[in-house]
Amino acid sequence: MAANLAIDKQAINEVERLGFSRLTGSIIPRVFEFALPLEPFPYNPGQAKRLLAEAGYADGFDAGDLTPFPPFSTMGEAVGNYLAAVGIRTKVRAMERAAFLATWREKKLKGLILSPSGALGNAAARIETYVVSTGTYAYGGYADLDDLFRQQAPERDRTKREALLHQIQRLMHERVMHAPIYEPATIHGVGPRVQEPAVGLNTLLYFTAPYEEMRLNKP
Repeated sequence: MAANLAIDKQAINEVERLGFSRLTGSIIPRVFEFALPLEPFPYNPGQAKRLLAEAGYADGFDAGDLTPFPPFSTMGEAVGNYLAAVGIRTKVRAMERAAFLATWREKKLKGLILSPSGALGNAAARIETYVVSTGTYAYGGYADLDDLFRQQAPERDRTKREALLHQIQRLMHERVMHAPIYEPATIHGVGPRVQEPAVGLNTLLYFTAPYEEMRLNKP
């Protein structure tokens, strides 16, 4: 919780995305099926320091590496600076993308990991990858969340399945399993020759899609 409160998410949004991204309290985009909309924890470095002191770390502690997904090094530096301001000391580690992904899959990245995700699907797809203890990019987990995930997988009643997935997301938030920052906005430049850039036609993608829908003005 102290780490969440230490990060000024809106300030990072202003610098990295000109303020266009949507702050969030979840690692699951709101446009995903079965997503539970959650508000971000507020920026409160004073409270972060108080929580650290209550936990026995009044002088802070060394948290090891902070490894950002390439090429998000400037965002990683910003997060590292905010954490350091409350006493959570990290060292930003730069890696090449293929090495980063391989090391992450092998569960060899230590300390903190800053990562985006462009994987499609619904809420269950993100939970399976990042939350369930056997997930590709999960480090540990909770037995009760694993059990809820197993319950939702074969559930054919949409309302019941949604309730199970919402319960998982609510528990993820209460246990502060992650430090979500924002749902990223991608800024596009469109020239006068473009009639239909196809930006936003697919709400699950940040890029031009479907490509075949792009149109140019006739000369």
